Amino acid sequence: MTDQQSTESNQPEAKASASSPKSFNPMVSPSRSIRPYGIDESRKIAATAAQVALDNNGTDVAVLDVCGQSAEFDLFVLATGQSRRQLHAISEQIDDALEKGMGEKRFSIEGYDESRWIVLDYGSVVVHLFDEETREFYDLESLWADGKTIPLSDLGIENSD
Repeated sequence: MTDQQSTESNQPEAKASASSPKSFNPMVSPSRSIRPYGIDESRKIAATAAQVALDNNGTDVAVLDVCGQSAEFDLFVLATGQSRRQLHAISEQIDDALEKGMGEKRFSIEGYDESRWIVLDYGSVVVHLFDEETREFYDLESLWADGKTIPLSDLGIENSD
């Protein structure tokens, strides 16, 4: 078979798959293999983490939807703590609430020893716990400015601040 015959024989198949409803463009719709439960499960995880941060006196708690910018994760939860001890307590309480309450296990943790920026990776949700100076310096809200901030009330959280 010549190269032209091979190309011609593949063209109708390519056209059919491109127009079929099963075609997939990862930049347009999320992958079910990456997001097997959709974003609803991620929102529950993020809501729990944000509520725990608030319950432990975390400040400036925010949830960012970064689905459009990342195939790896859906949401960021950001919170600021006033001390190393408080950041440790928030991270430990988030782990506890997600594991015991939702069966979610953390994939990894970074920054716990230094406690200026603790990162908890739950796969579809990444929790960032900062001290004030580090949060201001890295300014993830600006770095991920194309992400959408989700109001805490949309997650069922009423912030008493």
